[in-house]
Amino acid sequence: MASNKAARDGEKIWKTNVDKVNAELVTLTYGTMVAQLCSDFNYKYSEVNKQLDKMGYNIGMRLIEDFFAKSGLQRCINFRETAETISKIGFKMFLNITPTVASWSADNKSFSLIFDENPLADFVELPNDGRAQDELWFSNIFCGILRGALETVQMQIEAHYVSDVLRGNDTTEMRVTLLRYMEDEMPPDDE
Repeated sequence: MASNKAARDGEKIWKTNVDKVNAELVTLTYGTMVAQLCSDFNYKYSEVNKQLDKMGYNIGMRLIEDFFAKSGLQRCINFRETAETISKIGFKMFLNITPTVASWSADNKSFSLIFDENPLADFVELPNDGRAQDELWFSNIFCGILRGALETVQMQIEAHYVSDVLRGNDTTEMRVTLLRYMEDEMPPDDE
């Protein structure tokens, strides 16, 4: 799928096929949830990051079905097309943002998503405890969402943030790496 076509498709789906939710409501609800997790885990930010990833993973496993139903798209033919679809259709469809796909690895198995905007981070200030700026990845739920969604379509990935404007960095960048294409496998607990 060409990049321009993906962008047009994402815009069309956003305008015609998606129920809209007030962005401020989502932002404030998410911020409250992260604050509660920080409190529940006694400000052990590595645990909060893991919990956000786990929550995102579960959301992603269900969100992919909604994505296919509303977009009418089929599975992507390669990881480059997957990246463009995530950026220009997936993020556009659900959050009305379009992160930039950049920094492909030589083997085409790793890329970055650069976020010019992040609706989850609006109105946010990280705790000023001397640790949150170095340890908390506030929007880590996105990493889990990508992991869960792509695992559902047989792509095992790793996703992690390398920078975040909330931490004082110039950009918010997520690195996504394809670990392997999975065969149709039964989950470990299913028979």
